[in-house]
Amino acid sequence: MSPAELKASAQQVLEENILRFWSKRMVDTRHGGFYGRIDGHDILHPEAEKGAVLNARILWTFAGATRILHRMPYRIMAARAEDYFINRFIDPEYGGVYWSLNADGSPLDTKKQTYAIAFAIYGLVEYYRATKDQEALNAAIRLFEDIEAHAFDAVNIGYIEALTRDWQPIADMRLSEHDENGSRTMNTHLHVLEAYTNLYRVWKDERVARQLRVLIDIFVNRLYNPANGHLDLFFDDEWKPLTGNPSPVTHHLYSPGHDIEAAWLLREALLVLGDQELLQQTLPVCRSLAQAAEEEILSESQWWCYAEAVVGYIDQWQLAKGPNDQMVNWELAEAAYDFIQTHLLDRENGEWFWSVLPDGTPDRDNDKAGFWKCPYHNSRMCFELIERL
Repeated sequence: MSPAELKASAQQVLEENILRFWSKRMVDTRHGGFYGRIDGHDILHPEAEKGAVLNARILWTFAGATRILHRMPYRIMAARAEDYFINRFIDPEYGGVYWSLNADGSPLDTKKQTYAIAFAIYGLVEYYRATKDQEALNAAIRLFEDIEAHAFDAVNIGYIEALTRDWQPIADMRLSEHDENGSRTMNTHLHVLEAYTNLYRVWKDERVARQLRVLIDIFVNRLYNPANGHLDLFFDDEWKPLTGNPSPVTHHLYSPGHDIEAAWLLREALLVLGDQELLQQTLPVCRSLAQAAEEEILSESQWWCYAEAVVGYIDQWQLAKGPNDQMVNWELAEAAYDFIQTHLLDRENGEWFWSVLPDGTPDRDNDKAGFWKCPYHNSRMCFELIERL
């Protein structure tokens, strides 16, 4: 497949498979915003709770589609998502965002998970990029200030995983029941990095630039494990690794999907930051993460790992200096994309299956859309291919 063919295919997947599904199947006409769940058998659950991460990612997706494709239906969906998020998920009393809402939009779980606040910034900034809506940017800046005021540990240098509604310590900090209960995690730091990168694109505040450099240093000197080339996952307050619970994705103490995702997000952050010296210092870590992920990434079965593999190896292809390296990385990206086309796309009902079972059939036990199944990794893959190729 040529670059032009891959770009055209990605746009078709984006519009006909992903955006159509979320526009037609997930709009909550009774309570506003979007439904919380469609299961793996394509059955809608209108009573399901509504997650902050899901709704921030819906906002980011339709804002990105508006910015890149300039089509009014996508702008209408993005505006719906932005209005609902600001009016329902942002805590008007204490700041930050609620972790989840009831189906009717009332607060359900009011804890402050740094991961969710980061995605709120990511989505609101993308909406500003697409529309120049100042309310969205102002909301993103306030959330940045909430994270910095309450979740940044200036002593041990890092971001606290979770706090109570009023920003007090909380016993259970986990994103999900599968995770280690660590106060510092690779996953949350990755998405704070991603959110602050997007914020710095449009708001050149020195505080954001400073924290981006802090985050990059954390990745290079705290999270990156030079012994195996992967990122370690869970830590305590003082950055001591917690090894009791492996990744729910791989059952190892590392996650190849996050390794390849971090490889390109780190480079993106440095390009937006405009620090060429730091970029050159960090590129070896990016390459090492991509190489470490290569050993296992294409043996995974979950949708998001394949989406990140496509972007990550296209990024490495663009970085490669010799034809052999270019060919290897292009072939890795193409193999991941072929797997998506063959096994993960639901051509009948839209969107992607969660994963593929060992017998080659689609995983229908996990959601098609839900708390953790969002139009983010797959739509972003398409956006990146459209813009890069």
